[in-house]
Formats: sequence, C-alpha cells, structure tokens
Amino acid sequence: MRLSVITDEIAQDLSYALAVMSEYGLQEAELRNVYGKYIVDADEDLLRRVEQDLAAGGFTVPCIDTPLYKCDLAGLAAATGATHNAQERTLDDQIPLLERSIALCKRFNAPYIRIFAFWRRGPLTDEIEDRIAQELVRPCQIAEAAGVTLLLENEHACYLGSGVETARMIARVNSPALKMLWDPGNALHAGELPFPTGWEAARSYTEHIHIKDARRLSEDKLAWTVVGEGDIDYKGQIAALKASNYSGVIALETHYKAPGGDSETSSRACLEGMIQLCR
Repeated sequence: MRLSVITDEIAQDLSYALAVMSEYGLQEAELRNVYGKYIVDADEDLLRRVEQDLAAGGFTVPCIDTPLYKCDLAGLAAATGATHNAQERTLDDQIPLLERSIALCKRFNAPYIRIFAFWRRGPLTDEIEDRIAQELVRPCQIAEAAGVTLLLENEHACYLGSGVETARMIARVNSPALKMLWDPGNALHAGELPFPTGWEAARSYTEHIHIKDARRLSEDKLAWTVVGEGDIDYKGQIAALKASNYSGVIALETHYKAPGGDSETSSRACLEGMIQLCR
C-alpha cells in the first residue's frame, strides 16, 4: 500500500501542501485543486508551475481527480452536492472534459482519472441504471484507446453512492478501462455499512482508495471526524487490504474540520490517524 493525500485538503498552495506531505515521507500527490483552480481548468502557466513543484519535491501523481460526470443526466444546471471549486458543466461538455483529463494524465504520467455517476435527483431506478451504463460506454472506449483507466468513485451525492451499486455498474459495463475508486466515507453517507458490506462488493474492482471518516449524529446526519475516530471500521478495512496484498494508493481526503483549526491542522490529524491505522 502507498499513502497519498489530495493536496488541496492540506492547502491550495501546492508547494506548501507537498512540503507537509514530505514531513510524513509521502511522495505521491493526488491533484484536484491547485492554487485556487481545479486542475482541469488550469491554464498552461499554472500547469508548468505544478510540474515545477512536483519535480522539486520528487513527487509523482497517482490520479487526476476530475469532476467528470458530476453533472445532470437530464441537462439541469444546478448541483446537488459538493463541486470542490469545479465549473458546472452539462452532459454535452463531458467528452471534451474527458479529452482534457486524458491530456493531463499523459502530462503528469498518471494512470487514473477519477469520475462519477451523475447528480442524484431521486431514487436509483432500473431506467436510470440503464442510462448510466449507456453514457459510460463511449468514455470507456476513449480511455481504453488512450491507455488510461477511469476510476468510478462511489459518491453519495450521485446515483451510485454505495460499494454495491458502483460495483454492479462496473461489472455491467465490463470495460478494461473502468475500475473503482472505493470511498468508505461516501458509502457511509449513502447508508451502506462500508466494511465489510461495501468492501465485499467493491474489492474485486478497486484500484484506488480515498480515506475519510465520519461519525453518525442521527439517522440522517453525519459529521466528518479524524480518521480512525468515526463509525467506519478502518481497522478491519486496512487489515483486509493487507491480507489481500493491495498494492494501490490510499489517499487521504480529509473533509474533517478541527474545532478552530484550519485545513492543514485538520489534515495533519487525519493523516496521523491514517498512518497509525496502517502501522
């Protein structure tokens, strides 16, 4: 297992975020926002600055986090969940965004592009699953031809929020260019028991993992917390990963905000918790 962090969870200043990661011996930086811009919206000058920052610290990029298919199936403009500073795009904008994301993968020598399964506007019906499967065929073909892999993340604000739902879709599309980004925190928010239930469904398809933790406050309300202090059985999850010889990346996606603390303080607490779990 290799540990990483989504850098903007520490700071928008990439060079500073990388310096914090270096303190913990981490050398793989997952890119989403850099210097206040979503990586897919960065101009050439900013991309060169990112390259310089990464090279100066000897960092590699395991995954390009994109907002691909965090859009509406019916063409509506309003988001139903966190966009993390991404521009709102329509369904028609997704293939150009995919091509831009593939170019970034090539530029940063990253094997993976993170994608989603459309904003949730209601229950996941058979008809909606059919539509999602149809919409994923062409991007998978484009990704396969380009030699990159799409990672479908289970996201509670999108139609496929649980491990079970996401794994079912990946099996249905059955493309070598479509694998899973397993996020236990999102599974908990979707109402699934992340471990062992969600993981049992996800494990055959998982090639990348995001870690964040949450505590249930009520039946329909959760609060993000320090990794290892929430309701997710991360001890069991990490043990299962070790037992299966998982060799992919586990990337911290903090989300937790310490009382009176900033993003760096919150991320340090979660990173230390994640490292302790792995030890």
